[in-house]
Amino acid sequence: MLSIATTLSGCVIAQPGNLYPIAGPVSVQNPQASFRVSISGVFNSGTISAKQKDGEDCRGHWATVPRDDPSAAAMSEVWDSVYGKGFFQANVLGTGMFARATLTGNKCTALNVQFYSRQPGAIAPDFTTVGVAADNQGDIFKLTF
Repeated sequence: MLSIATTLSGCVIAQPGNLYPIAGPVSVQNPQASFRVSISGVFNSGTISAKQKDGEDCRGHWATVPRDDPSAAAMSEVWDSVYGKGFFQANVLGTGMFARATLTGNKCTALNVQFYSRQPGAIAPDFTTVGVAADNQGDIFKLTF
């Protein structure tokens, strides 16, 4: 059983999560699958990996997004398509608990991921850390930890 603090709390973490296809080619496959995500780190950065349905292993580094970063809203449309219009602006932008990563797969997939913690320091698994992902193949995913 996991009893470690969630992402972005400043503690060492090791947390499993899932990517759920929302739109794009993967979302219409039958049966629809979720993909496992693993995240670990210390303080405000760490590693993240995702295993795709075809076995492709995608890996990268996550880090918090500075509040004044002009590129922070680059995926706002993806957030709003997954969680509803205005979600990114109302809940994610400008929070100190917001992070992003770019994962690169061993079969040429590039996966851009953003996530934030609704309740920093909460004990897992309570799904207070959520996010989105978009790949270079037109897929959009909902991310939960």
